[in-house]
Amino acid sequence: MAPELPKRALIAVTSYNAPFYANGDPTGLFYTEALHSYLVLKDAGFEVDIASETGTYGIDPHSIDKMFMSESDFAIYNDKSHEFSKKLTAIRKASELNPRDYGLFFASAGHGSLFDYPKAKSLIKIAESVWERGGIVSAVCHGPAILPSIIDSKTGKSIINGKKVTGFTDKGEEVLNVDKIIKESKVIPISQGSAQAGGKYEEPENPFDNYSIVDGRLVTGTNPASTTSTATKAVEAFNAL
Repeated sequence: MAPELPKRALIAVTSYNAPFYANGDPTGLFYTEALHSYLVLKDAGFEVDIASETGTYGIDPHSIDKMFMSESDFAIYNDKSHEFSKKLTAIRKASELNPRDYGLFFASAGHGSLFDYPKAKSLIKIAESVWERGGIVSAVCHGPAILPSIIDSKTGKSIINGKKVTGFTDKGEEVLNVDKIIKESKVIPISQGSAQAGGKYEEPENPFDNYSIVDGRLVTGTNPASTTSTATKAVEAFNAL
């Protein structure tokens, strides 16, 4: 591992928290995508910070559901003294961080990521610094919305150009009945954004299966159920540097 790579990770969180669903509910952070990645990274010995572009966040209420949350997840969610709860409450503003403090970048998600990640300049700057110094860039579910904007200084192209990448699928959007909303909102779905940036988009047969892939220093996962495996593979990739 290069000596300039600190064993410190940044978990990116979406700042977008506005009405999105047909019933008027807002989208925002998909809670377990930040929680599960945090737990994996901490267990692996990383120092972990959590930041969004604006230093604000809101939780997607649809993510706080028994369909996605285990009893232990709910226990942490309801425990304001838990280290993760404290970190999330005191979320950092990306522009106030030093990009060189990090050796691993992990983009958590929620549909809100489709709106703010592509133009989240400070988060992108941190990810580009991690990549430039030989670190790991990882993203799960809608988190890969940030990847096309992360430019490799050596090629002038996105870091996913020519690389295998996954993220939430078009079929998954249809199952959730938000595909039309995404189109009307004029945001770019993950498969399309990846292809436009030269990425080789891959997906599981079932859009909600645990599915994560590694291509060099790029690690991506398809959905909330893939968060733990994605973060675990990101740690393994970091340790192999």
